[in-house]
Amino acid sequence: MSEIPETVSGATRGVVWQSSPPGSIYDYIRVASFSIGPDGLVDQWSRRAVELFGVSAEEARGKDPVEVFMPANLRERGHRRVREILDGKEWTGLVPFRQPGEEQPHGIAEMYVMPSETENGERTALCIVVDVRALRRIETDLAASQAIFGQSPFGFLLFGTDLTVKRTNRRFATVFGGTTDDHRGRTAYDYLPHAEAERLTAALRTVLETGEAVTDLEIVGAAPGNRDRRHWSINLYRVHSGSGRPVGVAGLGIDVTRRYNAAREAASARRNLALLNEAGARIGTTLDLQATARELLDVAVPGFCDFAAVDLYQGLLTGDEAPPGRWGSSTDVGYGAGSAEVRRVAVASAVPDTPVRLGRQRHPGALAPDVPPSRDGQAAETTTAAPGQAAKGRDSAGREGAGQGTEAPDRTDNAVAPFAGDACGDPEPIKVGSVHRFPFNSPCAGALRTGRVHTVPGPDGSIVQSTLVVPMVAHDTVVGLAQFSRAMGSEPFGKRDRALAVELAARAAVCIDNARLYRREHERALILQRSLLPPGDPEAAGLDIACRYLPGTVGSEVGGDWFDVIELPGHRTALVIGDVMGRGLRAAVAMGELRTAVRTLAQLDLEPAEVLSHLDETARGLGAPAGAQQSARAHKARGPELAEVYLATCVYAVYDPVTRRCTFANAGHLPPVLVEPGAPARLLDVPPGMPLGVGGEPFEEVTVELPEGALLALYTDGLVESRDHPLDEGLNAFRNALTGPDRPLEDVCDHVLTTLDTGHGEDDIALLMARIQGLPSEAVGDWRLPREPRSVGRARELARAQLTAWELEPLVDTVELLVSELVTNALRYGEGEIRLRLLRERTLVCEVWDAGLVQPRRRRAKDTDEGGRGLQLVGLLSAAWGSRRTPRGKTVWFELALPDGEGSAEPTVDQLLSMF
Repeated sequence: MSEIPETVSGATRGVVWQSSPPGSIYDYIRVASFSIGPDGLVDQWSRRAVELFGVSAEEARGKDPVEVFMPANLRERGHRRVREILDGKEWTGLVPFRQPGEEQPHGIAEMYVMPSETENGERTALCIVVDVRALRRIETDLAASQAIFGQSPFGFLLFGTDLTVKRTNRRFATVFGGTTDDHRGRTAYDYLPHAEAERLTAALRTVLETGEAVTDLEIVGAAPGNRDRRHWSINLYRVHSGSGRPVGVAGLGIDVTRRYNAAREAASARRNLALLNEAGARIGTTLDLQATARELLDVAVPGFCDFAAVDLYQGLLTGDEAPPGRWGSSTDVGYGAGSAEVRRVAVASAVPDTPVRLGRQRHPGALAPDVPPSRDGQAAETTTAAPGQAAKGRDSAGREGAGQGTEAPDRTDNAVAPFAGDACGDPEPIKVGSVHRFPFNSPCAGALRTGRVHTVPGPDGSIVQSTLVVPMVAHDTVVGLAQFSRAMGSEPFGKRDRALAVELAARAAVCIDNARLYRREHERALILQRSLLPPGDPEAAGLDIACRYLPGTVGSEVGGDWFDVIELPGHRTALVIGDVMGRGLRAAVAMGELRTAVRTLAQLDLEPAEVLSHLDETARGLGAPAGAQQSARAHKARGPELAEVYLATCVYAVYDPVTRRCTFANAGHLPPVLVEPGAPARLLDVPPGMPLGVGGEPFEEVTVELPEGALLALYTDGLVESRDHPLDEGLNAFRNALTGPDRPLEDVCDHVLTTLDTGHGEDDIALLMARIQGLPSEAVGDWRLPREPRSVGRARELARAQLTAWELEPLVDTVELLVSELVTNALRYGEGEIRLRLLRERTLVCEVWDAGLVQPRRRRAKDTDEGGRGLQLVGLLSAAWGSRRTPRGKTVWFELALPDGEGSAEPTVDQLLSMF
């Protein structure tokens, strides 16, 4: 029992007796008692004695304690002490004792014996016994407790059940001031900010109620008189009394600020490496300038900053050849000129629908571009950026706060961007796509001018904490500017962040510069390629022509696909389609050279196989050093290492509308497709041959007679081949698209392009289609003349009669004169039978055939020569003339334009005199 004074109205009314709860010192000491009667025998035996000696009360009462509990060698001394005690002498000492039935001592008891008397005056004794081992444990525990509280290098404190401090050690008092006694009665709210104190108090309650320890509870706060934020790791566990009753919570606190800073630096380094790795994978996936800028912001927001914007030089975007970063004209250079024109190409914000203004720098001259923020290295708490808008909190490792911001950056291309340019002096937000200039003294203009990073602090009351203005430099050339901003509540930019921002901007700048260089080469190649394709809709005698050309996407280089329609003598037409292997400007140049060579060879009126053979020689010489004209043998001797090999595929076909026959030669190209009326489309069996540039193999010819109304299609592999399906599937789809009801040729082309997979953009697509429309028999006059002088007059008569039937009387005189000259030459210089043929289509063509192999040659006759002016007269009076070899000799021809109703123009006197 214990006495507790009760105070009522300031006065003590009495003493209240109440039971004291277990947990006093006696619980630890475990005091036992028993009494010895006048006869020296035990007459009372307490429960603690039962626990201490292991003997029940029934067994102990009436026994001599000396005989029962003391070893034999000590019993004589024990009896003597008992007699002295019963004589009234007190005694205190250590007594070895043993358990009944054992010979050796079990332990040592500290005994306090007090003499007493019964009601009859008989002498008795009361014995109080304590196990010495319990006392030694208490001494050890006290020493250990004192060592922990007094000598531990860590802060140690003990909270009572009321969560107030009961005891602290010296280390704790050193950190928080005062002596150890000064902290008694305090609570967690006296040491920590309210939020942190709430966390610690909740943890104390949990430990006290559940008994489960809490380890590594991180608490952030500041010691009294010091504004530096410290990080402590707290371990809490419940403390019990000897009886197991909870008496409080012990706490061990360790200052882990250094460890936290090291972990933060490591996390920051990992974050930066992760961002750089992501940047390498995501920036520069396309060759589009604006797409590359958006990819940079996809990486930076929200992983690195909360707001970002990219401005590129306007000249860079428009394809200006002037170096990026050059100021305007000389009249604009000066203090007020500002930067060159830039365009805002991309913005990103982690705070949606918030027009962000990066506060104007009031004193640009005082801006230190290379001084990092003074608060670098300090952790930042997540705060509210603006009413209704939560800024994205960012801890010291750069991780975003949970539940803050948006899932993805918010971009606005049509309205005002959520990122304004106030950091560089613009009072209004800059719209995406707008062209503007930065003021000359602004940080942005300074960054563009010097190529150095600037840090701009956010203005008072702004959501922006600070902004990094980073020039985008590639190959020592500034191509634009990137701005990275963090909102209030995020960690300030540090040295590592500045280095990372420079690296991100540099990677994007290199990709942008590469895209610029590619675009320039792509545009030049595209211009060259377009200039080499047939202009408009080609026309040909006896053919209805339609063509399509689809270049690859902007992300792919220009290819070497080409097609051509070449008019040949005798109203024949050469249809050509080819594809130079490779891409880019060099492929376009090679294509142009081959196309020019084809046109030149076509004018020689060679057979298709001969044309391809000469083209093969040309292709093998394209990679030769400048000025070197290599033959096939020289090329083979020099070896491939001295000349780059250009490979190309080509189909060369010659169509004769009179016979409706077409002769094909193929150099490794896909076979032509023929669609006869009422029949499905089929691939023509034309030997493929080797590609141009390989050499060593001859080319074969195939002649096919084409029915009236048939459809012939020549194409490149981009139409039928892609990564999504094999070539056979593409060819089948192409034939199915061509098979169907008759429709205009232009509609057929459109149907093919819409049916097939032509949107892959992997390669250029060329399609050349021709519908067969042979010359009608009434448009052809064909006669054979014997080899005799009167055939000249007969030829004039036949020509006059045919022209009269065709109602071409204005051409009769000219045709008679020229036919007479050609037939005369055939009689004089040719061999064999003579053949005269007149063809009427868009022009009038006259052909004179003979078996001679000697080609006519135009020369200038001397003044004294009586002849030699026939071919000069032919060249003067005709629109065109020439000769070509045939399988059985040669053909000399001339061409005249059909009269337009105004009569044919007569040669002038000067033209006639020029022949003499």
